[in-house]
Amino acid sequence: MMRFASLGSGSSGNALVVEAGGTRVLLDCGFGIGEAGARLGRLGLTPADLDAILLTHEHDDHGGGVARLARRFDLPVHLTYGTLCALGRDGETIPEAVLIDSHAPFAIGGLEVRPYPVPHDAREPAQFVMGDGAASLGVLTDSGTLTPHIARVLSGLDALVLECNHDHDLLANGPYPERLKERIAGRLGHLDNGAAAQLLRDVDCSRLQHVIAAHLSQQNNTPELARAALAGALGCAPEWIGVATQEGGFSWRQILP
Repeated sequence: MMRFASLGSGSSGNALVVEAGGTRVLLDCGFGIGEAGARLGRLGLTPADLDAILLTHEHDDHGGGVARLARRFDLPVHLTYGTLCALGRDGETIPEAVLIDSHAPFAIGGLEVRPYPVPHDAREPAQFVMGDGAASLGVLTDSGTLTPHIARVLSGLDALVLECNHDHDLLANGPYPERLKERIAGRLGHLDNGAAAQLLRDVDCSRLQHVIAAHLSQQNNTPELARAALAGALGCAPEWIGVATQEGGFSWRQILP
């Protein structure tokens, strides 16, 4: 059985738990040790239940709590060389840094991991598809644009956690400084609702059991707008689309083989 859950998703912190084949992995940790422990507790877990950490990139909302959590609970951290370098002194304190190639699959216990590169303003960012041989989960956040490779990697999956960072009009007409708006909407920024919906139109969605809108901006998006965009692409009811919130993430979702 494979299942996944979110500790929280947004600009204030991100973390996702994936469990398969007796292996439990934390994807990113943008929370302090105490907060991460409390959020894991809501899922019936403790940090000691984790086998490893996967890190997408060095930005604080994804990697800010990784080194401390890894040190406290002696957890290996799988990350690219660029991300390790970008962590600086924090990276030097990770007890076991396992370097990965963003084009080369690998395994953590019973979990098969396929990393892939994304365009984002970090040193060497990667996102991941994970599976147990029978079911598969894709994660795509913190990508400024879509590429043909991203579409190939995320096609034919059973579950997808997909960035819907902002609504184009809300961002354009909102209070952010122009330079920040340009960064968010730029080639190395974040996906908006329309881009996320376009990805769903471009890939094979016939196996999808779960679609979760993630990394929503609290200022420049709403769950209703994100759901409507993704539901329009899939031809489903908006209520079928899940949303990962900053405060609560989302609870366990099971993927059937």
